[in-house]
Amino acid sequence: MLAFLQRVITLTLLAAACGWLLYFGRHSPVLAGAGLVAIVFGYTAFLAAELMFGRWVNRGDPVPPPRWAELGCAWLGEAVSAPQVFCWRQPFRAQAVADQLLPPEQFQGRRGVVFIHGFFCNRGFWTPWLTQLQGSGHAFIALNLAPVLGSIEDYVPQIEDAVQRITQATGLAPLLVCHSMGGLAARAWLKQMKAQARVDRVVTLGTPHRGTWLARLGRGCNARQMRPLSDWLLHLDHGMPPDCHVRFICWYSNCDNVVFPASSATLPGADNRLLRGVAHVALAFAPSVMAATLALLDEDASGLYL
Repeated sequence: MLAFLQRVITLTLLAAACGWLLYFGRHSPVLAGAGLVAIVFGYTAFLAAELMFGRWVNRGDPVPPPRWAELGCAWLGEAVSAPQVFCWRQPFRAQAVADQLLPPEQFQGRRGVVFIHGFFCNRGFWTPWLTQLQGSGHAFIALNLAPVLGSIEDYVPQIEDAVQRITQATGLAPLLVCHSMGGLAARAWLKQMKAQARVDRVVTLGTPHRGTWLARLGRGCNARQMRPLSDWLLHLDHGMPPDCHVRFICWYSNCDNVVFPASSATLPGADNRLLRGVAHVALAFAPSVMAATLALLDEDASGLYL
């Protein structure tokens, strides 16, 4: 359903751009060009507004504030990354790379990975990661979380099923790679299933661990749960062991246009890694982030968290 909705939005925008160009092109080329630019690139103005507002919200945050050059790089990178995700991979290429689980003997003894996307996304988000892992000898599953606007706790059974299947295929506890809300879903799974011993590490990319200001504007149960100081977030670690975050690697940015204040994407006790000058979607595809994360699959971490 999400892919269908994003296909409709994308095709509607393209039809509107073409219609505007055809209607005004003969009589007013300037108006035709201006309208085309507004329809096709209007989203970049919203990106700029988000980045500027995030900078204002971050003014009292302990994370180093972004320089203007970093904001410019973040805006440009997100202007390229966001339409690739929301106008191509998710609506049209969500099933381009299938989950890699067969033949099972190929994956025994090699760590697998479960990919967990964020709010208003689907498994197509991870296509560059899945493409890189094809033929690598590592099993992987990329989830389609549903319902789209449900409670984050609704996603726990899907994560549990994926972890079981990956573990059965490899004989090892998997790596979890999570973008944005997906990191909160992984934490909900860890809590409900008491699954700390069943996961190698959890890598979160721009996850609002302590909420995000923008969630105040969202609709749906999961958006309300991601608001700063929400009851759900405040109770997420209740009943967990004191060192429950030691398995986490949290990538965050001082230019995140969705999760701010910036420090809300960190966890106490976790390996928190700052990447400057990168916005929310682009953070998940930064070469340094992808390389460091995928390298964990070939690293023997069995004794790190005993």
